[in-house]
Amino acid sequence: MTALRPEHDAGHGSSYEQREPYEEPGAFEAAVDGLADPLNDPLPGQGAPPPPAPPVPSPAPSPGPWAAGDGISGPSPAEREWSGYGPYPYAAEEPAEYGQDWAARSAPVPVAPYVPAPAPVAEPEPMPAPVPAPAPRPDPPYAPVVRDDETVGLRTEDTRRAPVGAGSADGAAEATALLPTVPESGADRPVRPEPPEPPTGGRAERRKAAKGSRGRGRRRPEGAGGPPGAPEAPAPARPLSRVEARRAARALKDSPGVILSRAVGEIFISLGVLMLLFVTYQLWWTNIQADLYAGKEADKIQDNWAKGRQPGVFEPGQGFAIMHIPKLDVVVPIAEGIDKGKVLDRGMVGHYAEGRLKTAMPSDKQGNFAVAGHRNTHGEPFRYINRLKPGDEIIVETQDSYFTYEMASILPQTSPSNVGVIGPVPPGSGFKEPGRYVTLTTCTPEFTSTYRMIVWGKMVEERPRDKGKPDALVG
Repeated sequence: MTALRPEHDAGHGSSYEQREPYEEPGAFEAAVDGLADPLNDPLPGQGAPPPPAPPVPSPAPSPGPWAAGDGISGPSPAEREWSGYGPYPYAAEEPAEYGQDWAARSAPVPVAPYVPAPAPVAEPEPMPAPVPAPAPRPDPPYAPVVRDDETVGLRTEDTRRAPVGAGSADGAAEATALLPTVPESGADRPVRPEPPEPPTGGRAERRKAAKGSRGRGRRRPEGAGGPPGAPEAPAPARPLSRVEARRAARALKDSPGVILSRAVGEIFISLGVLMLLFVTYQLWWTNIQADLYAGKEADKIQDNWAKGRQPGVFEPGQGFAIMHIPKLDVVVPIAEGIDKGKVLDRGMVGHYAEGRLKTAMPSDKQGNFAVAGHRNTHGEPFRYINRLKPGDEIIVETQDSYFTYEMASILPQTSPSNVGVIGPVPPGSGFKEPGRYVTLTTCTPEFTSTYRMIVWGKMVEERPRDKGKPDALVG
């Protein structure tokens, strides 16, 4: 058996091997009980321990398994080879420094007295900023429902349904969010509205109370169906009596004056619309229709010339020639007669050829070739003849020849009954003797037929068709 390691007593340097063991039974317990302090007093028979020696620095321990553990120097290299890092085999051969190091380490370490640190002076905390009171939230959009087992027959489908999301965490949070809040120390605390007390009494009284809560005249719960402070729904009006109903109906009826003024206003509006439509028809639509008809009639005349037809006598409304006014860019067919419906309103120029208003033809060797045309509406071929100046050319194209006239004079206004303007030698025209003349007549002022405007011209050239067109038409 390996000997125990020597342990030095404080101040004696002796080991436990030199002492006699307690052979008598109970001797060790008696010695221990006689100690005042078993932890600090010396063992029996040793007296008071001397004061602790100053700690002696121990040499640096050699590297080994004990170097990083308790700080005790390890065995020598020879012992490590023999025991394989075991305990010292011989306690007597342990160096003296080993015991001194253990004693030095076992001595109590003096501890400096505790001196409390001065308490830090607390700086005054700044005053917190005032927290504004939160805005009041609207009341919940629904009122609590009171359920009664005895009045279950009076319930509706809405009262039997549970709130949306009930039974789940999200539904509970949603129901809590809908509750009104009361500001408390800068925070909002949800407040649940207390349900009204159930009616007391018998079954009949409870049914009456349930019916009254769903009646028309019930008061809307505050905050239900609108923002706080919203006006309540007005109570239903009292039904009128028969006399009051008659008076109210009579008051709602219009007086005769109101009915008459309304009828007159509607008539004027209708007349205004009709006049507007008539003006639109006269100034716009008649020109379109007349231009279409005059163009077709001019094509028809030229087709007849191309076919070589020689009419003996022209019928009323039949076209036989074409008039050109180069300055005004006018090309219009000439028809027999001055009938308004058959000739003038169709956009053509009419030849005076009836009764005492009969005038000569362009091919006659002497006479006045007089024609009439509209100045406004229905094609308005003579609208701008007031712009003609002396010397401006007026050309009449027939099946055989071109007859060229030069404008000579103008009569701005004369009576419709003055038929002398279309005579063989018209008075006021400046002509002194019979000749080959042309006369253009139209209404004046514009958009009226109160007077007549007269333009006269004198023939200057008769050109057969086989010689070509006049220079005015070629250019």
